[in-house]
Amino acid sequence: MRKSHLAFLLILAVGSATGLWFGARSSPVEGPARVVPVPVGASAAARRDVPVYLLGLGNVQAYNSVTVRAQIDGQITEVAFKEGQDVNVGDVLVKIDRRSYQATLDQAVAKRAQDQAQLDNARRDLKRYNELIQSNSIARQQFDTTQAQVEQLQAAVKGDDASIEYAQVNLGYATIRSPIKGRVGIRKIDGGNVVHVNDPNGIVTITETRPISVLFTLPEDALQDIVKAMAAGPLPVAALSRDGKQQFDVGELTLIDNAVDQTTGTIQLKATLPNAAGLLWPGQFVTTRLHLSTRRGVLTVPFSAIQNGPEGSFAFIIKSDSAVEIRKLKLGLVNDETAVVEAGLEEGDLVVTSGQYRLQPGSKVHVEGSPPATPVVASRRDD
Repeated sequence: MRKSHLAFLLILAVGSATGLWFGARSSPVEGPARVVPVPVGASAAARRDVPVYLLGLGNVQAYNSVTVRAQIDGQITEVAFKEGQDVNVGDVLVKIDRRSYQATLDQAVAKRAQDQAQLDNARRDLKRYNELIQSNSIARQQFDTTQAQVEQLQAAVKGDDASIEYAQVNLGYATIRSPIKGRVGIRKIDGGNVVHVNDPNGIVTITETRPISVLFTLPEDALQDIVKAMAAGPLPVAALSRDGKQQFDVGELTLIDNAVDQTTGTIQLKATLPNAAGLLWPGQFVTTRLHLSTRRGVLTVPFSAIQNGPEGSFAFIIKSDSAVEIRKLKLGLVNDETAVVEAGLEEGDLVVTSGQYRLQPGSKVHVEGSPPATPVVASRRDD
C-alpha cells in the first residue's frame, strides 16, 4: 500500500513538471523585433532636355540602281568585273565582239572620203564655170547643173558624217562601262553568250549604296509638325534594327511625299543616309527614328519608375525616413527610357525604379548601392 502511494506521488510530480515546461514554452514573450528594409533601386527626378522622336517602319533602297543592258547585239568576249565588287563611273564591265561594228565604221569613213572627193571636184568645176559664165563662154544651164551637183554632194558628205557618228556610237557600245559608282550584283549572263538589245534581264545590276535611301511611313496626324520642323532646318533620321537596339546610321529627312495614302492614313517620307560603314543594304527593313524636336529642361524620371493602377500612373516616393508613399503622376512624353512628369513630383524627389512588387505604402526601404541602413527596431508581442 505504501509503495502504491509513493508511485502515485512520483507520477504526479512528473506530470506537474511537464506541464510547467510546456507552459513556459507557450507563455507570451515580450521584446524588440527587427524589421529589415526592402532593397530597391532608386533615382532622383531631374530636369533635362528630352528629344521628341517619331518612330516608323522603313525599307532601305539604293540611292541609284541601274540594270546594265546591251545596246547592240553580239557575243560577249570578256566579263571584266567580279560579282560583289565596287565599281566607279566608267569602269569596264563587259566587252562585246566589235569586229562587225568596226567594219561598219570603216565603210562609213570610206564612203565619206569618196563623196568628199567628188564634192571637191564639183567645187573646182563650179569655180571655173563661174568665171566662164561672166563672158558668156558656157551655157547657163551647165553652170546651174554643176552648182546643184555641189549642193547634192555637200548633203551626201553630211550624211556620211552622220553614218560615221552612228557607227562610232555602236562601236562604243561594244565596250560596256559602269554608268554609276556602286556595288555590282550577281551576274545574269556569262561570257561567250550572245546578248541582244531586247534581253529582259540585262547583264548585271549596279546599286549605289553610299549614300543610301530609306523610305518610311508615319501617321498623317504628324504631318503638320514635320512640315513645320523641316522648315526650321534639317531633321535627323536614324536607321535602327527591327528591335531598336542597334543603330546603323544617321542621315536627314530629304522628302515628304506629295499625297497622303487614304487607305492607311499615312504619309511616306524619304531619308538619305551616308552609310559609310556599309551596314544598310537595299531591301532591308529597319526601324526609323525621326528627331522632330527637343523639349528643354523638363522634369523626368526613368521609365522603370512608372507604375500603372486603376486610377492611372503612379510611382513610389522614398521619404526622408526611408518609408515609401504612393504618388499619382500626370505624364507627358514617354519613351522606353524616360518619362516626362508634368505633375505629381518635384525636382530631387527620390523614386523607386526596381523592387516595387515588394512594396506597399509605409514600407521601409534601402536603396541598393548606398551604405547599409540600420534595421528598424519595433516592439512586438507574440500571442
